[in-house]
Amino acid sequence: MAQNPVSEGNLSQAPRSEGRLSFDNTEIAFRSLSDVELIRAYTLFQMIGIRSLVKVGPKIVTAAINWRLPVQGLIKHTIFKHFCGGESIEDSRQMVDRLGRFHVGTILDYSVEGGRSEREFESAAKEVMRTIEAAAADRRIPFSVFKVSAVGAYRVLEAASLGDSGGKTVPERLKADYARVHQRVQKICQLAAEKNVRIMIDAEETWIQGAIDCMAEEMMARYNRDGRTIVFNTIQLYRTGRVPVMQDLLERAKAGNFRVGLKLVRGAYMEKERAHAARKGSPSPIQPDRPATDAQYDEAASWCLDHIDHVAIFAGTHNEKSCQSIADGMARRGIEKNDDRVWFSQLLGMSDHLSFNLAAAGYNVAKYVPYGPVKATLPYLFRRAEENTSVAGQAGRELTLLTREIRRRGLSLASRSKSS
Repeated sequence: MAQNPVSEGNLSQAPRSEGRLSFDNTEIAFRSLSDVELIRAYTLFQMIGIRSLVKVGPKIVTAAINWRLPVQGLIKHTIFKHFCGGESIEDSRQMVDRLGRFHVGTILDYSVEGGRSEREFESAAKEVMRTIEAAAADRRIPFSVFKVSAVGAYRVLEAASLGDSGGKTVPERLKADYARVHQRVQKICQLAAEKNVRIMIDAEETWIQGAIDCMAEEMMARYNRDGRTIVFNTIQLYRTGRVPVMQDLLERAKAGNFRVGLKLVRGAYMEKERAHAARKGSPSPIQPDRPATDAQYDEAASWCLDHIDHVAIFAGTHNEKSCQSIADGMARRGIEKNDDRVWFSQLLGMSDHLSFNLAAAGYNVAKYVPYGPVKATLPYLFRRAEENTSVAGQAGRELTLLTREIRRRGLSLASRSKSS
């Protein structure tokens, strides 16, 4: 029987279209966008498709801000407006409403990075807890999420992860710092459990992941009980050997009588990871190529579905084949489309053809909706631009679908139609 932390019902309970799952219906994919927004998205992805521009753009923008040139307004009304919900939770409520109209959930993601002081870490933790409060009050916000490095010093997590100690052996000089990080993580997860809100802990670089995994498993053991899956850890499938890691976790969960929550992603730090391994003279922790990553992702998703009575899966993917594979796997196993133990997710501003067509077909879907001050979200925005350029065919696929919808609506690229 499916457990449901969101006790008031799922977004997917509204009537849906029937028939075979398809990602080619652009009317469904872009129905949340006005004509002006559609053309703006087309123009943005055209620019993102220019590799040289994406490569030098972050340096130009950073320099312009340092020189106090008035570029933040331009950024706010272009790339920020496309990929972010706003500068605050309150700003983002319009996006929650918009997505909710089409049965797509929102995950409020506080995307301010690079904190250095205890005051900044404490502030970030409080903001994450505010997203939990928002989710508890609105079933259209089915998850909250945070990065451990946002609530604690990177150097502390790195020291706690050395030799795969996973936080078990922390240098004496850092024990007090580590205790504060641990306390913030626990406060966040405890509030999520009290409010019955699912909380995802994002994955980060391998050299700090050991401590993160240790804390995530501890929180699962503490709060994923009584039929609920509150805490989700993130598995990066571009890393080698991840399925055995999942299998070992499940064995410990069975022994400890707690449920496992897993967010599956491919990963976001490939070049950084390979460069770090090369500097250390260590084997690369990353799969040798994209097909190997894709194969492991699909294997991991299939394994989760095989163990659905113990494992809840949150499939964060922009890959059509993976979405289709999971949907087919659910059908073969007799798992209902709106089973609350299976969720699909994509980032705001990307792969709407997946999100909206999956939701229209009756599956549980939630968009990551980043928010925060424009300047503070620049690292996130730069990664999105780079991701769309580097992932094979991503920007091209977006442009093809946007062009098709522009033509279907009878618009021209010079259109300046006002929002309906």
